Amino acid sequence: MEYLLPNNELLALFTLSFLAATILPLGSEWYLITLIIQGHNAAEVVSVATAGNFLGGWTTYVLGFWSSAFITTRILRISQQDSGKALALYQRYGSWSLLLSWVPVIGDPLCLVAGSLKLHPLIFSFFVFTGKCGRYGILAYVTAQGIS
Repeated sequence: MEYLLPNNELLALFTLSFLAATILPLGSEWYLITLIIQGHNAAEVVSVATAGNFLGGWTTYVLGFWSSAFITTRILRISQQDSGKALALYQRYGSWSLLLSWVPVIGDPLCLVAGSLKLHPLIFSFFVFTGKCGRYGILAYVTAQGIS
């Protein structure tokens, strides 16, 4: 796997975190944990991963904001079932549901739904950034506790 990643580990983490927040079936948590175990500064690693993952979520939001059903189903391949779950969650909890934008399967559709419903970008940013940063922060904390 090492040959697939750029030499700069933080750039690799940013890229992996960005792609993981789009519809690609990737995870970035394993690499964040690996970097912390290797001795990287946890706050720096969390910041880079959060930035990448947040911008990936923003990409999905923008696609939802400007997309058509064709883009959603054919290009993004978000199923009607996943989209329906995300919409139901969003309708029930509103913007607060975006705190779960990091959760596999429903996170990407949540960002897409927020975009398609034209949620204010600052509200979207607040909840998505908080959720993603919180997830990475907890992972970093648990990893650091496990090391000590």
